[in-house]
Amino acid sequence: MSLLPVVVGILTLGVGTQLLAKRMQVPSVLFLIAIGVVVGPEGLGFVTLDTFGEGLSTIVGVSVAIIIFDGAFHLHREKLEQAPKAVRRLTTVGAALAFVGTGVAVRVFLGTEWDVAFLIGALLIATGPTVITPVLEVVTVRDHVETALEAEGIVNDVTAAVLAIVIFEAVVVGNSPEAVPVEFLQRLAVGIGIGVVVAGVVWYLLVEVRAPAGDAPQMARLVTLTGALLSFGLAESVFPETGVAAAAVTGLVLGNVDLPHREEILAFNRDLTLVVLSFVFISLAALIDFDSLIGLGTGGIAVVVAVTLFVRPVLVILSATDRQFSRSERLFLSFVGPRGIIPASVATLFAIELEAAGQFEAAQTLAGTVFLVIFITVVIQAGFARQIAEYLDVIPMPTIIVGGGRVGRALATRLENRGENIVIVDEDEETIEQLRRDGYTVCNGNGTSAETLREAGIERAGIVAATTADDNTNLLVAQLARTKFGVETVVARVNEPGNVDAFEALDVRAIDVANATAWSLDNEIERPALSHWMTELGEGHDAQEITVTASDLGGATIAELDADIPDGVIIAVIARDGETYVPEADTVLEEGDKVTFLGREEAVRAAVRRFHPHG
Repeated sequence: MSLLPVVVGILTLGVGTQLLAKRMQVPSVLFLIAIGVVVGPEGLGFVTLDTFGEGLSTIVGVSVAIIIFDGAFHLHREKLEQAPKAVRRLTTVGAALAFVGTGVAVRVFLGTEWDVAFLIGALLIATGPTVITPVLEVVTVRDHVETALEAEGIVNDVTAAVLAIVIFEAVVVGNSPEAVPVEFLQRLAVGIGIGVVVAGVVWYLLVEVRAPAGDAPQMARLVTLTGALLSFGLAESVFPETGVAAAAVTGLVLGNVDLPHREEILAFNRDLTLVVLSFVFISLAALIDFDSLIGLGTGGIAVVVAVTLFVRPVLVILSATDRQFSRSERLFLSFVGPRGIIPASVATLFAIELEAAGQFEAAQTLAGTVFLVIFITVVIQAGFARQIAEYLDVIPMPTIIVGGGRVGRALATRLENRGENIVIVDEDEETIEQLRRDGYTVCNGNGTSAETLREAGIERAGIVAATTADDNTNLLVAQLARTKFGVETVVARVNEPGNVDAFEALDVRAIDVANATAWSLDNEIERPALSHWMTELGEGHDAQEITVTASDLGGATIAELDADIPDGVIIAVIARDGETYVPEADTVLEEGDKVTFLGREEAVRAAVRRFHPHG
């Protein structure tokens, strides 16, 4: 069959599947791998190993480079600071445990030689953005959990690719295990070095070389993409399988420097990633040989069980030790660690080389084990990630804002900056399209409809804010939220002061627009410094309130807590039994107290994570 209809067919199926997955709120990789099996030799035979010939490894390599680059581009320093200790451990201690534990499991349950066992162990270190990104698109978790998964995927993909090629060349082929550490560090250094240099060149071109104003966004997108591909290609020309390291470093560096047209670059990268993810997953899934999977017998299932239900939980327990990770979040990290494209693509390449060398049994065990782990973890862990998250209750309660106008949008921006899970409800198509383009989660419908509010997630919501310009609409929304759904906190914009009593009768926090504006103007006149500081909340400064539990702060004095409070933040006020006051050094905190932290944004967040990690 001609290659063109195959490529067009794969892309069409892939993009269509992405849209269906978004509609059904299911990670797209589940559908992609299913389609790959259907169109592969085990199904319709539309795609086979001979379809792409020797070009498959190159196509997959370039696709992975784009996906890795995009994932790393999103790893900002501020994001990594959400869970620095967990990220370090998952990518060091966790990676080492995954490598050794998987290798031992393969050796024990499949009886392979140690070299092949540890080659499989190296490959299965990787989780990767190819599977983690689709999961996080449909499962909203707290920032520190998302950061841990994303950073682990990026870094461990690089570790797996480089370590696997070193073990294959030095141990499986070369019989020189003592060369592994030096070869690993050498290749890693080459990849990092090339990535940094290319990132520097791209930054210089985008910042110092001025393109014509009308062409600047397009040039920024193309130069950035070229940089990702150039770093991959240069590294691969020096050492095989170091390209992913170079692409990841290029993305990480560029993602943490000031670039013009960043939003256009982000949107372009995300669209391109969606296309190549569809293509590469379907293509590789089509190459699954079910005979080799079945040939592993119960030993193969035992390896999967050991990797997913023993090795993964142990490494998570040893890595995610911070107080900010709740028990449920650790369980979620333990049971959602699907393997992705890196092990699949590299295992396919190694299996072909082993078969060419006459090592048919080793080739079949390698490919079969890797694909079995990928297949089962994608179907179960990625496919049911949302159900796992809901069962473990790790999805933060949504805050629903009814009304996507200027007030609703401004509120959404401030709340998102504080890490809230925001859903905006609106029915104006133009407003919805703009909000979605800007990255907000939007529910299309009438906010006064119980069905629309259910679709937005009101049954789990902790806060509902009615922000439209119509008091009748806001009152009906507030009434539904308070009386029908029992939402704990309901806030409403009141445009006519005479309507405040109607809202307060429902125990709704009514914000009288006229009085709120007058209050702001009065502050500007009488307390300008404080007024300016308050307007910067969410933009460098923050104020956060937590409720004290016995396990958090109960029984401690302010003086005792002082050493543990980060620099740049203070305990400003305490609310107890309906009264609010400024605490003294010997004030003893009691369970149920509401404590307000005030200070620099990152310091306030650190204090909240330190003293109230599960809030």
